[in-house]
Amino acid sequence: MSPTPLSQDELKTQVGTAALHYLVPNEWVGVGTGSTVNKFIDALASCKTPIKGAVSSSEASTQRMKALGIHVVDLQEVTRLAVYIDGADEIDGHGCMVKGGGAALTREKIVAAQADQFVCIADASKLVKVLGKFPLPVEVIPMAAPEIMRRFNAMGGQAHVRLKDGAPLLTDNGQHLVDVTGLQITDPVSFENQVSQWPGVVTVGVFAHQKAHVCLLGTEAGVQTLSF
Repeated sequence: MSPTPLSQDELKTQVGTAALHYLVPNEWVGVGTGSTVNKFIDALASCKTPIKGAVSSSEASTQRMKALGIHVVDLQEVTRLAVYIDGADEIDGHGCMVKGGGAALTREKIVAAQADQFVCIADASKLVKVLGKFPLPVEVIPMAAPEIMRRFNAMGGQAHVRLKDGAPLLTDNGQHLVDVTGLQITDPVSFENQVSQWPGVVTVGVFAHQKAHVCLLGTEAGVQTLSF
């Protein structure tokens, strides 16, 4: 009999645990947001590597870490992070990502920019040849949302405001999210540069300037390490 395939949850646990090897002793670690990162947080709580503490990219991750006894500080209290560990909605063969499915893309990009190394943890389904399969999140000032959606529609995408309980979802920053489908992002750097200049865009969920240095990919054969 062939072995039972690992569930997506088990793959996430694999990479969450593997990310512990990238901790730098007695340094700060940046921690992202999402279901895969939750596996890393759970593993971090019992990790023997001594760290100064963690900087979080979302209220949800902060609450989870504090509940597990992990020391969390605001980003303003540190000057640099040795490593930032986060998931991705998509990642291509160059380390560029689409992020923001968990609505924390702005804080994730800010924290990632302070880190010496970005380690992405994901299951194999997140590896794509071209970004655009997953809806692209864009955090926007609410009054700009209609014009931003028109611009994406003119590019061939289909844009809508993300809702929660029938009303626009509010990010941790009090802004709205526009999700865009139907795009093929063949040049992530140029795309990120272009959309970031649109008035009212807070953050576009393409991570090309803050791309991953390493991706730990959960596969049936174990954790695959991709370096960029």
